[in-house]
Amino acid sequence: MGIYLNPPSDGFADILRDGFYVDKTGLITYINQVMGTSRKLTCFSRPRRFGKSYAAQMLAAYYSKGADSRQLFHNLRVSNPPEGEKDRELADHEQYLNKCDVLFWDMTWFISNAENIEDTIRNLRIRVLEELKAEFPDYVKREKASLPEVLLNISAGTGRKFFIIIDEWDALFREAKEQTDLQKTYIQFLRGLFKGSQVSRFLKGAYMTGILPIKKYGTQSALTDFCEYTMLEPGVLAEYVGFTEDEVRTLCHKYDMDFEETRRWYDGYSFSRIGDVYNPNSVMKAVINQRFSDYWTQTETYESLMLYIDLNFDGLKDAVLRMLGGNQRKIDTGAFQNDMTSMKNRDDVLTLLVHLGYLAYNGDRKSVWIPNQEIREEFLRAIKNGRRKELVKAVELSDRILDATIRMDGDAVAEMISEVHMANTSPKSYNNEQALRSVVIMAYLSSMDHYIRFEELTSGRGYIDILFLPHKTSKKPALLIELKWNKSAKKAITQIGDKDYASFVRKFGHDQDLLLVGINYSEKTCRHTCKIERYKKYQKERN
Repeated sequence: MGIYLNPPSDGFADILRDGFYVDKTGLITYINQVMGTSRKLTCFSRPRRFGKSYAAQMLAAYYSKGADSRQLFHNLRVSNPPEGEKDRELADHEQYLNKCDVLFWDMTWFISNAENIEDTIRNLRIRVLEELKAEFPDYVKREKASLPEVLLNISAGTGRKFFIIIDEWDALFREAKEQTDLQKTYIQFLRGLFKGSQVSRFLKGAYMTGILPIKKYGTQSALTDFCEYTMLEPGVLAEYVGFTEDEVRTLCHKYDMDFEETRRWYDGYSFSRIGDVYNPNSVMKAVINQRFSDYWTQTETYESLMLYIDLNFDGLKDAVLRMLGGNQRKIDTGAFQNDMTSMKNRDDVLTLLVHLGYLAYNGDRKSVWIPNQEIREEFLRAIKNGRRKELVKAVELSDRILDATIRMDGDAVAEMISEVHMANTSPKSYNNEQALRSVVIMAYLSSMDHYIRFEELTSGRGYIDILFLPHKTSKKPALLIELKWNKSAKKAITQIGDKDYASFVRKFGHDQDLLLVGINYSEKTCRHTCKIERYKKYQKERN
């Protein structure tokens, strides 16, 4: 039993002792399946506080010869597989449980304990070789031998192979962003461990976890033999990115939490294989504290997000504003270099924000969006304290538009929507009701803090242009918005009444006030007009 060689199971035991563990040991079943095959190298990157270190400690506790963890896994999925796969999985379970020579290290530990960050790799090599020499004295002869060379000698002499686990593998790229020579030295160190014809002779498998995918040089990955799973392409490991919806429903039921409010705060990441995925750290903090808050963003200040929002790339301002308004944006992720400094355009920034967890990504549509209320608050915090004053102005203007709408000040709303139009839409493209809809949605981006937005809802008698229904915790009135082009705001209000859209709203179970908002744009006068009424009949029906 050592620190880096065949560590004990203390870390995972502490996790289980908390009593809130969500069983993710299916990941072990996957690693068992690829162990010793051509797919034995796994790199699984995902955002901070998404359970990366939990997974690494779980794997170390399971495989390490220095651990006695049978009881820890006794009631978990890896020891109790589904009936149809029971025989094969249990055979793998017995073959690997505490029977592997494991090397396990956390790169952030070595960075934090190095007098100079440049010493990180040297210190790592020295500490690991010290333990290997103590365990295998006959095979560590030369002081300056490389780590791969020592592992090859041990394997050749004893027949034993190693399973290597690296937690926060990309920490050097994040902590030493500008030190390219150090980064290249580190990549060469990893190449020695994981690339080449001799690797299979001493390596049974490997698991690396971090935030960033493996660094690219040009168009090529630095470690091409790894099977990579990322926030862009989680593949067969999608259910281990975070908590699945079924897991969150179970937690909410067990601990008497409002599932819909949990969804609003922490859902939003979605993968085609498994559906919705929730931020695990935030869900657990909400369960423990019995309170919804932005727990994930509390672990790191908004400055890191602000740094990227403030980059002056074409289209970045528009993308951020539209996502704040609840829309998705198309991106091209292919040119991203998998580091935090090589940003060349808007799409590189947005791709990095996907890997950092600030944006969700849909691989089928190739689009990104702000996943939930927690992250939305972080965006607003970063904008209000950043250098992009036009973004600050847009957010503040939207706040005023929503406030004026609730005060039923139609003239003020119309004037401010015109301001949004002038700031965000070219005259040539502003030529129909659909263009007006885009401007109105942009104008009401602050509504996302209080409302769920619906567009072009079929009511049975027509289409409701925009409906804002308040969240359960909001005291604000519902907003039913009808848009007109070259007609009148009054006619918009009349249409809402004639087609009885308000009765349709009641089907949503809404029992607060309802405001009817008619907005018109006249090409002749180049002016917006707005009329707002409270739906009194609806009020009487409630009473």
